[in-house]
Amino acid sequence: MATVLRTIEFLSLSLWLGSDVFLSFVVAPGAFRVLASRDEAGAIVGFALGRMHWLGVACGVVLLLARLLRTRTPASLTPVALCVLLMIALTAVSQVAVNPKMAALRTQMGSIQAMAAGNPLLEEFSRLHRVSVTLESGVLLAGFAAMYLMVKELTSSR
Repeated sequence: MATVLRTIEFLSLSLWLGSDVFLSFVVAPGAFRVLASRDEAGAIVGFALGRMHWLGVACGVVLLLARLLRTRTPASLTPVALCVLLMIALTAVSQVAVNPKMAALRTQMGSIQAMAAGNPLLEEFSRLHRVSVTLESGVLLAGFAAMYLMVKELTSSR
């Protein structure tokens, strides 16, 4: 049973990290390169980001539950669990606080593409986009740290 639970832990983290990397380095750049309208590309990326965030939170919860069942100790006390909790927190902030504000600004502007440089709405959108990228980068870094720590646990337990 421990092997199955450990597999679930690795699968959960791998799925979350893989979806984040795929969205960040394939879907987003591809949408902005292939689609004629930056507004359409932004809408697609925003939609995908929201789905990825909920998938990530679910993967984090599954990982923590599997870890708790496997170790029978409070999962929040391990470095891996702390990394995953950080990932969940950063994702939640992005999904609940940043993305809705960006969506509201997008609606107010009508077209980001048509906004003149220096427009206060565009400047606020750009600031929130930088916050979103920073949060997503934090999720990736915490995820890579969690993966490293999980592998290290596995090799040191032998």
